[in-house]
Amino acid sequence: MRTKKDDLTKKYIKEIKSADVWSVFKIVADFVKGFDELGELGPTVTMFGGSRVDSKNKYYKKAEELSSMLAERGFNIMTGGGPGVMEAANRGAFQHKDVESIGLNIDLPFEQVPNKYTTTDLSFDYFFSRKVMLVKYSIGYVIFPGGYGTLDELFEALTLIQTKKITGVKVFVIGVEYYKPLLDFIEKKVLKNAMISEEDFKQIRLTDDLQHVVDELQASIVEQINFLRDSGLEDTQYSKMLKEFSADRDIKV
Repeated sequence: MRTKKDDLTKKYIKEIKSADVWSVFKIVADFVKGFDELGELGPTVTMFGGSRVDSKNKYYKKAEELSSMLAERGFNIMTGGGPGVMEAANRGAFQHKDVESIGLNIDLPFEQVPNKYTTTDLSFDYFFSRKVMLVKYSIGYVIFPGGYGTLDELFEALTLIQTKKITGVKVFVIGVEYYKPLLDFIEKKVLKNAMISEEDFKQIRLTDDLQHVVDELQASIVEQINFLRDSGLEDTQYSKMLKEFSADRDIKV
């Protein structure tokens, strides 16, 4: 004999299954939107960092300064589109009208309010689709101090590099005082116990020297062009785009 509880359970299961089916379309929409809007970007640097710092915070100021320096060299800047360090990075790029200041926002019940310093602003339903877009179209990642989300993005980038899912991308971690204890743990525990290799550990470039970051990222353009050539991908649209970028700025390839 069916009970009211059985009917409620059946209704609940139906709603869950319907939600799963609808989620597929939303996931596809996230990816299509990202590919369509970002597919033809030139050299871009993604900057990550905490959403809870204000404009008086030293890392906010550093993020804005570094972003402006990179934009002056012709790099587009991409962030998660929210406040804090993300706002600072978009703000630095927004001053330079010949580059894109991109914000990839995420729908959250708190904190994640789009900042006003973007030229391209996209909103995503899912963290994973947004993260794909944040890393897919960038030649370098800069990690400023932040919380769980920032740390997640740092280790996501390192894992993609470790597993060769992305190549030729450099990771810079800004904030020696903030991140040194974390890197000590990685070196003395994770590396020492052979959970990662020495090469994996060296992927993390901890520094407070902003000019060094700019110079290294510009050098990585040449490295990526050479990698694409050696991989037989010299005639791809991406390779041609990097060559055009280099030629416009007298970067020797």
